[in-house]
Amino acid sequence: MTSMNPDTLLATPAGQLAELPVESLCRLKHDAAAQLAAAKTLNEHLDRAVEIRYAERARQLRLAMGKDTGVVHFDDGPVRITADLPKKVEWDARQLAALVRRIADSGEDPAQYVEISYRVSETKFNAWPAALQQSFAPARTLKTGKPGFRLALLGEDAV
Repeated sequence: MTSMNPDTLLATPAGQLAELPVESLCRLKHDAAAQLAAAKTLNEHLDRAVEIRYAERARQLRLAMGKDTGVVHFDDGPVRITADLPKKVEWDARQLAALVRRIADSGEDPAQYVEISYRVSETKFNAWPAALQQSFAPARTLKTGKPGFRLALLGEDAV
């Protein structure tokens, strides 16, 4: 049972797949990863073709509407095209910090104007002395992500 088509594989309960010989599970995982990579590459290639075909038309529509970004809709024969060019705003943290200080120095509350967040690098936290770690511990919550496993037949690359 080293090779299964995707429909059969999806119809097989995960518990049953878990009981397969480890070599079969490894091969199935490898095949799925290869199919995913091929599908992503194909999708990116098609996305590029669509962009080549419609980017200029979408740009012209946005220009006519007086905007540089956002969503525009238009038709190409029987197909409705929705072109989205999202805004991606980046702020310079040092300049913002200086502005926040100026706002605070003028007696106003910076929170009225900007969102301020704090982060602590986990690497730095782990390097701190125990007393400092204890001070910060009440503000720290540890969550875990999805567990991951890599399988490789000995002598081959991991999947």
